[in-house]
Amino acid sequence: MKNKQLILENCCLIDANNAEPSAPCSVIIKDDVIDAITNERCTDEHAQRIDCSQQFVLPGLIDNHVHLLAAQFDLMDADLPEDYIAIQAKTYMERFLQRGFTTVRDAGGAGFGLKLAMERGLINGPRLFLSCKALSQTGGHGDYHTRNTPFDPQFCRCGGSNMSVIADGVAAVRKMAREQLRKGANQIKIMASGGVSSPTDRVQDVQFSGEEIRAIVEEAQHVDTYVMAHAYAPAAIEHCVRNGVRTIEHGNLLDAQAAALMREHGAYLVPTVVAYHAIASIGAEEGFPADSIAKVGEVLEVAVQAIEIAREAGVKVGFGTDLLGPRAHELQGDEFTIRGAGAETAHQIISSATAVNAEILQQEGTLGILQEKAFADLIVVDGNPLEDLSLLAGQGEHLVLIMKAGKIYKNTLSFPQNL
Repeated sequence: MKNKQLILENCCLIDANNAEPSAPCSVIIKDDVIDAITNERCTDEHAQRIDCSQQFVLPGLIDNHVHLLAAQFDLMDADLPEDYIAIQAKTYMERFLQRGFTTVRDAGGAGFGLKLAMERGLINGPRLFLSCKALSQTGGHGDYHTRNTPFDPQFCRCGGSNMSVIADGVAAVRKMAREQLRKGANQIKIMASGGVSSPTDRVQDVQFSGEEIRAIVEEAQHVDTYVMAHAYAPAAIEHCVRNGVRTIEHGNLLDAQAAALMREHGAYLVPTVVAYHAIASIGAEEGFPADSIAKVGEVLEVAVQAIEIAREAGVKVGFGTDLLGPRAHELQGDEFTIRGAGAETAHQIISSATAVNAEILQQEGTLGILQEKAFADLIVVDGNPLEDLSLLAGQGEHLVLIMKAGKIYKNTLSFPQNL
């Protein structure tokens, strides 16, 4: 019933504004937003109430680097049919939500159809922020031609999913950026350096010219959005930031000079540390190419160190995972515990996965925070994740309630009688 209130009582809140759990309070939900947070008892006799005593309430989690169309670990295998990949994407979305991720940003591949299916209730999944196809130069991280494959600009299929498109030159990249925006992209993704999974480049390679990047950035800015860039090495990171890129994805080889430039330009870092742990632990079993596994050593050991460099420089740090294939996706929440083993505090990491990621999405104040007029996207955790980040790992076993836009998707707490 529209306008009926739902009240979460005896809540201890943890968010970017609460580095320690708040005193018990009530969170009043009306329709799809938080109507009020109060220490006073609501007297609405028709309100539905849920007792959250001894539980901890967090904003819905946000993963700012996923690939919904990465249906298998080996992106070089282009044999999967597109309808199979779509069904796999549906499964990913449902499981993201069950792990408490109420919002995700796709970093290349997913199209508007998945978002439309979610919005129309065909899929119980998180909010989607789309990049549509990632832009790659010839021979870049999004070009999956091998050295012996005849060139075909429509070939880069990444497991049949068509996650990227090749464009060279200012006119071509400008057109491709416009094309992604026409198709419903919320932001533009570019491949601005070599990568681990790509077959013909090195991790440290710089990709796209400054003129090309500036043209893509200009197109994004014309519609009030931004460019996110896959980049590892300092030279590639600086190249991106100087030419207007707003978020650096991965950034494992970040150094102090590049971090200072990011801070100067207000650029964000979105680490994806769990991705390299997944490759190192199960990549060979899952058919990941040997040449790509060999590259992991260049980026795995320094991944957490890059986060520390960024924080020391004052760079805002987000949260991503970048996992490939169903088995690796089960490790999504391990990003919390892996980063928690470094120098970051639990509160910093939770803030990365909520308020900072919301800023990156240009949704500050509406997502990733527990406050009046924010969307009612939240999770209730059985235990204090500030003391134990593993409560946010696994498959959502420690989440007793999951809500997105005021709708409950999981609830193991009983509804008391209306009072």
